[in-house]
Amino acid sequence: MLDAEQLLSLKGRIIESGVLGRSRHYARLFSFLIDCTIAGRSPREIDLATEGLGRGDDYDVGSDSSVRVYIHQLRKKLDIYYEQHEPEARSRITIPKGQYRIAVEALQPEAGREASHQEKGGWNLNSVLLGVVALLLLANLYVMLRPENESRMFEVSQTVSHPVWQSLLADDQPILLVMGDYYIFGELNANGNVARMVREFNVNSSSDLEELRFSDIAAAESYLDLDLSYMPESSAFALTKIVPILEASKKPVSITMMSDLTMADVRNNHIVYIGYLSALDKLSDLMFAGSELGLGRSYDELINKRTLEFYTSDAGLPEQGQRFRDYGFFSTFSASAYSHVILISGMRDAGVMHTAQALSNIDSINELVASIADDTDESLANFEALFEVYGVDRMNFDASIVHAATLDKAAVWSRQGTVIYDQ
Repeated sequence: MLDAEQLLSLKGRIIESGVLGRSRHYARLFSFLIDCTIAGRSPREIDLATEGLGRGDDYDVGSDSSVRVYIHQLRKKLDIYYEQHEPEARSRITIPKGQYRIAVEALQPEAGREASHQEKGGWNLNSVLLGVVALLLLANLYVMLRPENESRMFEVSQTVSHPVWQSLLADDQPILLVMGDYYIFGELNANGNVARMVREFNVNSSSDLEELRFSDIAAAESYLDLDLSYMPESSAFALTKIVPILEASKKPVSITMMSDLTMADVRNNHIVYIGYLSALDKLSDLMFAGSELGLGRSYDELINKRTLEFYTSDAGLPEQGQRFRDYGFFSTFSASAYSHVILISGMRDAGVMHTAQALSNIDSINELVASIADDTDESLANFEALFEVYGVDRMNFDASIVHAATLDKAAVWSRQGTVIYDQ
């Protein structure tokens, strides 16, 4: 058990860490719980509402679930604190489920915790990423054993030295590979069990789900943060094309999900994005700011703001075996004085796959460069291209460049990208 001095010291470290967010409510509620623990007091829900959150005496426990929502989120924020700031702690504080008090939990040694986690069949993001890395290593081993590996290595070396990639690979700035993921949460049934998974385009992280809860308190009890996300199938194909290029640069490369990306990451790293246009999230405004393209009626449609030409994917509509048209998108631009961004994207799987294939082949890159009027190094570091891709069953079979243009570099930070389609 921690004494009063230790609890107060820990409270200060947790608040100063920033994991409680900018809302003053979490710090106030957390401080109230710590004070109650030191005083040996077990507060009720009404106490947390009035004394912890500053609600009025007319607070109705039966109709207002905000205290339960705050406690649920505070419990998760404490988990994040120990994961990020004190992973080696021998003990930690927690809020037991169904209770409104602080408890001290003794932790197993790291090896024991890992074994216990594996025995229970638990998986976290690191486990998933390690699995992806393991598969990539096996794939690389297979490629190395193939007779044509020497020619592939030569092609990769040519690609790495091309000006399109050199804008990102020529310096010592680390690279962050960002995977476009889709954040999903659970919806509970009357029995408190997860009835279905939910994907909302406006909910791309735990904090977004928290905001959704507070915008609709009545429905909050039915939402459950599962800490899950998924990626499209094309991501794996794109990784096999792009990872060898990044590896050949000999630069430090990290990987993260778009739902975890921060703007500090964008400033401190070069960014390589792989995923759907609809998963661009924090990079969307930067990308569209200097672009000749804008979003149309959905993420499956782009419009050329200069010519008013529409590009609409029907890859989400055809049945098995039917031919469809999709669009792949490439963009390269400076996000700041310190960092550069390369987007390998598309509306659906076929578009993403073709874009990754085009950016990993020296002949395709040269064809891409030939499609823009200005081939100076500065232009090659700030331009975009749209591929019209034809395919069957999510696979790309044929493609052509239907749009290519240099970007308005000054506009990236001077204005925001907008949706310009009018009914």
